[in-house]
Amino acid sequence: SLNAAVQGEGPCGLLGADGDDSLYPIAVLIDELRNEDVQLRLNSIKKLSTIALALGVERTRTELLPFLTDTIYDEDEVLLALAEQLGNFTMLVGGPEYVHCLLPPLESLATVEETVVRDKAVESLRKISQEHCPVDLEVHFEPLVKRLASGDWFTSRTSACGLFSVCYPRVSSTVKAEIRQHFRTLCSDDTPMVRRAAASKLGEFAKVLELDYVKSDIISLFTALASDEQDSVRLLAVEACVSIATLLPQEDLETLVMPTLRQAAEDKSWRVRYMVADKFSELQKAVGPEITKNDLVPAFQNLLKDCEAEVRAAAANKVKEFCENLPEDNREQIIMTHILPCVKCPEVRLNIISNLDCVNEVIGIRQLSQSLLPAIVELAEDAKWRVRLAIIEYMPLLAGQLGVEFFDEKLNTLCMAWLIDHVYAIREAATCNLMKLVDKFGTEWAQNTIVPKVLGMANDPNYLHRMTTLFCINALSETCGDEIITKQMLPVVLKMSNDQVANVRFNVAKSLQKIGPKIEKGVLQAEVKPVLEKLATDQDMDVKYFAQEALSGEKKLFHRWIQILNADDK
Repeated sequence: SLNAAVQGEGPCGLLGADGDDSLYPIAVLIDELRNEDVQLRLNSIKKLSTIALALGVERTRTELLPFLTDTIYDEDEVLLALAEQLGNFTMLVGGPEYVHCLLPPLESLATVEETVVRDKAVESLRKISQEHCPVDLEVHFEPLVKRLASGDWFTSRTSACGLFSVCYPRVSSTVKAEIRQHFRTLCSDDTPMVRRAAASKLGEFAKVLELDYVKSDIISLFTALASDEQDSVRLLAVEACVSIATLLPQEDLETLVMPTLRQAAEDKSWRVRYMVADKFSELQKAVGPEITKNDLVPAFQNLLKDCEAEVRAAAANKVKEFCENLPEDNREQIIMTHILPCVKCPEVRLNIISNLDCVNEVIGIRQLSQSLLPAIVELAEDAKWRVRLAIIEYMPLLAGQLGVEFFDEKLNTLCMAWLIDHVYAIREAATCNLMKLVDKFGTEWAQNTIVPKVLGMANDPNYLHRMTTLFCINALSETCGDEIITKQMLPVVLKMSNDQVANVRFNVAKSLQKIGPKIEKGVLQAEVKPVLEKLATDQDMDVKYFAQEALSGEKKLFHRWIQILNADDK
């Protein structure tokens, strides 16, 4: 026996009388299969293929597999590793001719309580089913599926649901009829977990059935599962709908599928409606353009306006694909008439704006901008700061699509308003947004349009807004030319060094350190240095610290200029 192998007893002993030390590590691994330490058992299971190679195919079949089958009662992590290992064991038991020897331990694993172990066992069973010849499939594999399907515990019946489709195409017509009957039974099982498992595999099973049986068997099962009392079952039936719709001729879709799909799109449970929204692009492709126009467009409108935010968000994520997949001859009309009027919820509006370049290709930017402008303005002033933050992130995209004239006329005011928002994250994002807009429209645009407004905020009574001026100057200095910095920005920064609020004064020091490298040496010495020296004697410790930091940076910069000048002289 395998237990005796460790001791070296009898003809099966790994360590015989000659004391072959080379097999000792294998004996240790076998011994660890029975060890009380979970980690040691797990380690040994993960090296099961090494043990099997050492034992040889015959002893693996006659000793190792029965031993493993008898010790299935273990920790979940050990069983999970075992279920995975056995899926790769075909050659270790002697090839396809003996692959059925792997069925007993995997059958036991497919009935355990832990879901992940069962799922892994089913995955391995599906894998080795392909190694069975048709005869062995009927003799060994199909009876296993029947046993699981009629098991007393729901765990075995849920596992059976994942095995029907892999054996159905390769068995006789008599056995096929039995498999279809077992699947029908599980679809109406008393336990919701079993019906869920059946619903999740309905589409997969439909794909291997003959078309006549799809119409006679699958459609009735689909209708029943889509009307199940449990919404967790109904939402899985929606997923199956995609597969079923692709199998049926176009003329059968309206009568066999669409009534159930319409019902799901208006289901009382938001989870079911969410699944319809999530699968909408796939459903659209499966049912074709005519049904999309007549049935799916109204359904999509309703999902975009759904009372649950999760449903609206799921539908919003499908706007781009839905519009792209509409038939070209009426795509623009559907978008303008049916989709854009639904743009009322933030999730939907933001999604359309984020895909503006794609929608623009379909209906043209001028028409689109006029339709979207009210939505953009409303989002920009939304009470939820995260919505305002999201629209700020799309501003550079809008700028690129709309062009400078339209942007200045309609959206520039919004961008400036965000700079004085009461939420710091919005002010920070608005500052970064200005920098990206300058990249889009150029420094001349910045000098004429943005810089004067930013600098005007330096006189704002609210010190937070005065600080935003400094943050904007720091950001814009990255993209604006040195002349704008020296002639327009620097005088304002220097003037703000006399601000009554210490936070403003130490941010002046930080700004001077930031823009210092872009200022001429003469100006730096004559105008900047005296201000920093004054701030370095400030009563506020933070102001003194940052001023000294800036002076230290100025000295390094000055020495760098000397090095450059000396190098030029040489």
